[in-house]
Amino acid sequence: MSDLLYVNGGTPLSGEITVRGAKNFVSKAMVAALLGETPSTLRNVPQIRDVGVVTGLLQLHGVDVQAENGTLVLDPSNVESAHVADIDAHAGSSRIPILFCGPLLHRLGEAFIPDLGGCRIGDRPINFHLDILRQFGAVVEKREGGIHIEAPRRLQGTKIALPYPSVGATEQLLLTAVRAEGITELANAAIEPEIMDLINVLQKMGAIISVDTDRVIRIEGVDRLVGFQHTALSDRIEAASWASAALATGGDIYVRGATQPEMTAFLNTFRKVGGEFAVDDEGIRFFHPGGDLNSIVLETDVHPGFMTDWQQPLVVALTQAKGLSIVHETVYENRFGFTDALRGMGATIQVYKECLGGRPCRFGQRNFYHSAVISGPTPLAAADIVVPDLRGGFSHLIAALAAKGTSSVRGISLIDRGYEHFMEKLGALGAEFSRD
Repeated sequence: MSDLLYVNGGTPLSGEITVRGAKNFVSKAMVAALLGETPSTLRNVPQIRDVGVVTGLLQLHGVDVQAENGTLVLDPSNVESAHVADIDAHAGSSRIPILFCGPLLHRLGEAFIPDLGGCRIGDRPINFHLDILRQFGAVVEKREGGIHIEAPRRLQGTKIALPYPSVGATEQLLLTAVRAEGITELANAAIEPEIMDLINVLQKMGAIISVDTDRVIRIEGVDRLVGFQHTALSDRIEAASWASAALATGGDIYVRGATQPEMTAFLNTFRKVGGEFAVDDEGIRFFHPGGDLNSIVLETDVHPGFMTDWQQPLVVALTQAKGLSIVHETVYENRFGFTDALRGMGATIQVYKECLGGRPCRFGQRNFYHSAVISGPTPLAAADIVVPDLRGGFSHLIAALAAKGTSSVRGISLIDRGYEHFMEKLGALGAEFSRD
């Protein structure tokens, strides 16, 4: 099927869609199943490409994966009989393979990780991951096409302080420390809801993990873990993306499955911009109440701050707000590249190297364009768009839906990585589009 979508914009999106388990959690819980000695059951799993990638990687290492109606049953009982595989062809552009290291070291004693891809929104170095593995006692060797990692003996607990509360590095440590010998302590850890749900899964498996209020996580290693049964938390990024689409198009969208606790920072900002929402037991209704939207000053941050993945779709809505909005990105240094396409559609957006938020950040002296000023409201016009990355791509899709005329959006397969059945959902909301 063609990777090109034609979108006839200018129509408010209205209706109901459903979001399922969080992309940023589900794939990590699937990796955690490698650590158990008995099968695991994971529910509320979305049908997205990243789930398919991890399924292939698990099967390559001897895990039997059965999927039915959003539920996965993962049986790792044959992992020890599997060989250490070259997973390059199965990994594609995903960065998930690096998280296989800890579990594979515990189960097989070694792992080979290919050169990694992922969305080009910043360095996202794997140095944190490799340094963590070395501190546990792993031997890391760069080879052609990837990295070979070996555990000559059982991994040992350690003390680690992250220079920045990296989500990926925190996940790596959790997946490695739970079966290492002794106690592991991680300072300056990430505490995103998806991290906390991964901790819930590991605790169900038999892990002993405590989280302090000062971002310190302590893990007491255990000799064995068993399978888990767990329902994944809802995808707060997808929910916020559809909420921003409602705001940008002047629409009204009920997002079934969206939950309030993980979205507090977004909901506050949504209301400040001028959007309205109503929360019930089944989901959240997001709608444009009419009148002018408000300009704001916004700064992204690690949890419990405003999530970086919420920034891009909301910027599209801010092009329709009255006045000057300022957005300071402090998590990824290259996340404003997507605004080039918005300017081509008529948006007035300027990007700056300076920290325009309330405080200086780690990018302030590093020559990155990490602040943006959006002047509005400006009508958006149809354009030819190429999707740059997952979140930027969905933001471009929102812009095309808000713009007058027919836009072509090329590279939409990237959106499949994190948005389940997004074209079916567009149809349910009354969007006008076609695909070659």
